[in-house]
Amino acid sequence: MNESTLWEYRVISLGTVWRGPSDETVEETLNELGMQGWEVVSVAYDYRSGRVRAVAKRPLTDRARRQRSLPR
Repeated sequence: MNESTLWEYRVISLGTVWRGPSDETVEETLNELGMQGWEVVSVAYDYRSGRVRAVAKRPLTDRARRQRSLPR
């Protein structure tokens, strides 16, 4: 990638207040993100809530840029 690459980011939280996610759930989610072109750049476990948070990025495409500019 060159220096002018623009990125889009996605944050995924796994687990519930009562129970953290299983290893299989985390693995399945990470594999699904990879198949969609996302690269996970950070994973953190919140000991208070038992949740796992993953941050992923991928190059921002012209199509995604257009979708983001549409009114919601």
